[in-house]
Amino acid sequence: MRLQSKTAVITGSAQGIGRSIAEVFASEGAQIIISDINVELAQKTADEIKSKYGVEIAAAAANVVKLEDCESLVNASLDKFSKIDILVNNAGITKDNLVLRMSETEWDAVIAVNLKGVFNCIKAASKPMLKARQGRIINIASVVGQTGNSGQINYSASKGGVIAMTKTCAREFASRNILVNAIAPGFIRTAMTDKLTQEQKDALSVNIPLARLGEASDIAKAALFFASGDSSYITGHVLAVNGGMYM
Repeated sequence: MRLQSKTAVITGSAQGIGRSIAEVFASEGAQIIISDINVELAQKTADEIKSKYGVEIAAAAANVVKLEDCESLVNASLDKFSKIDILVNNAGITKDNLVLRMSETEWDAVIAVNLKGVFNCIKAASKPMLKARQGRIINIASVVGQTGNSGQINYSASKGGVIAMTKTCAREFASRNILVNAIAPGFIRTAMTDKLTQEQKDALSVNIPLARLGEASDIAKAALFFASGDSSYITGHVLAVNGGMYM
């Protein structure tokens, strides 16, 4: 098992891509803190994954916009498992609108969760990682952080910022053997995309060379690669998992 005895904290992991990452990590032997703003759903997810894979899992509520919540989240891992080996910054939101129609509230909310939230979690988790002289930080960015996207100036700006943050942290932490990488998903089949009509899905697929949406498991497998020893000489990298949408 590639993550045997490793401890991972995964934000926004009660459902969707975060949950898929948690399941793949659990299947490889990791101990996990399932974190979400919805603690009831986080606990339900933790119980289900623990029952399925037989690994130690705990749930913790966290609003990543608040630094103190992120510090409490890291402390939850230290209290239960005495360490944190892997941080996956997955929590994120969208509030789409055209530039001229976007409100300051819509802008601020997305930047706060998607960009400041990643900063807060890295700031909190890097302290014990620096002390331990090892760690893995995996940031979930997006293809629109590389290409831009109409109606998503806040989201694309936040994810482009995550990519820049990934490269900066990779440089700052390399001397302590903390590897920092990002995954940039394309359009992935989730509860959000399931609400689209088939016509809308077909329209999206036109711009994807593989002509289909990705699965949450595609992102989870990429996260496993960065979390495992298979990526021990990779840092500051952005892995595109987008079906060829952006090359």
